[in-house]
Parts: sequence; C-alpha cells; structure tokens
Amino acid sequence: MTLPERKFTWPARDASAQEVLRWGFEEFGRGMAVCTSFQATGSVIVDMASKLVGDDVRVFSIDTGRLHEETYKLLSEVRRRYGITVQLLVPDAEEMGSMLTKHGPNLFYEDSARRKLCCEIRKVRPLKRRLATLDAWVTGLRRDQHGTRGRIDKVSVDEEHGGIVKLSPLADWSSERVFDYANRHGVPLHPLYAKGYPSIGCQPCTRPVSPGESARSGRWWWEDDVDKECGMHYSANGRFRREFDLLLDEILPARQPYLVK
Repeated sequence: MTLPERKFTWPARDASAQEVLRWGFEEFGRGMAVCTSFQATGSVIVDMASKLVGDDVRVFSIDTGRLHEETYKLLSEVRRRYGITVQLLVPDAEEMGSMLTKHGPNLFYEDSARRKLCCEIRKVRPLKRRLATLDAWVTGLRRDQHGTRGRIDKVSVDEEHGGIVKLSPLADWSSERVFDYANRHGVPLHPLYAKGYPSIGCQPCTRPVSPGESARSGRWWWEDDVDKECGMHYSANGRFRREFDLLLDEILPARQPYLVK
C-alpha cells in the first residue's frame, strides 16, 4: 500500500506539540525524521522528540557550505546533549560546480532568480533527495513567521514532496512561547540570537535586524520582493519562477528527478 492510499487516524486539530510528535512516531517510526537548521523552533522539537523516543529520533540538517561557524558549534553541542546522530545533507558536487562556474560564488546578490537558484542547489534538491526516502518529516514552521505560513496545519499531506506527511507541531506557537520552552528546559540555543539575528540561515544571506524590523527582514535584505522563501517549503513564483526555470535548466539540462543516487 502506498502512503497516499494509507488510512490515518489524524491527531485532533488542537493536539499539543508533544501529542502531534507522539502520533508521528507511532504511525511512522523510523520512517519519520526531524529536519532542523538549529534555529529555536527546530531545537525545541529535537528536545521534545528526544524526550519521547530518546536517541532513536532521526534528525537531519542541510549543510549548504555557507553556514555560520556558530551553527556548526551548536550542531556539536546538540549531538552531545541528546546523544543523537545528526545526518548532514550536502549539495550534489556536480550541480554545485556547474552553478559556481556559470554564476560565481556570490550569485545570490545579483537578482532574486539567481538567489533562488542558489537555494535550489544548496538546500532544496538535497532536501528532496532525502524526503524521497521518508514517509513523514517534521518541520519547525509556525503560522506567525511570515506571509503564507499563516495557513500551516500541524499535520498535512505534503504534495510538493511526493505525498508524504508533513508535521509542524509548533504551528500555533508564538516566538515567545518557543523561547520560554527553551529556557525552561535548557534547550541549546543559537548564540546569534543574542547578537540580534532573529532568523538564521546562510552566513552571507543573514544579518541582524534593527528594533521594529520584521524577523524576515534579516534574510536576503537586498531584495525588494516579498517572497522571502528559499523554496524548501514554497516554490518561487511569477516572473521569478520563469527566470529561475531558465537558470536551472542551464545547470541541469536533463532536469534530473529527485532520486537518491
């Protein structure tokens, strides 16, 4: 029976974050993994998951090759704290080499389409290759974060990734609630929060924000458009989608499917 044909008893819409995670582990076991970039929401989820299943929780993160040094140090701290293995996904070497040869290492500063191309090669394609091996994945998305994230369900079918199940157990949490949990439970937090970084991604694409600025204004601050997503959860659209497709076809002439090699 394929996953889309499988019948589930879905958790209640008002289920707690822990109840959503427990349901996921009971339904999918090791067919489910937690995706985290080691921002606060992901770290809180790892803490909750470890309390439910110990070191049996499967965790992965994407190493784009341009992360902050502080992110790598936090990764080591999380591994020691919870006694877990964190799988690091890396971009395909041929795809990366082709992109860098054609556009240079800092292509993301040139325009939005090239920035999305960089995210596609460094983040989106490694993610999709990993998700092709899973039945379910867990994200740290919250409804109060940005734009269309306000429609996020705690549990949904992820049509963008082959119909697997997507869990966002902190969907209805506020930022304040996330940090309150982290402080009460001693969850390791990214040190860049203390330096004014409310949203932390790749080092060249992330900056601190000033009082009154939105959290997402610290991401890709040189862009004027409002579609400040990397494509892991939402695809590029409009005219940038068309330009992005042309650029991607240059890198991937055969447009290879997202399959594990």
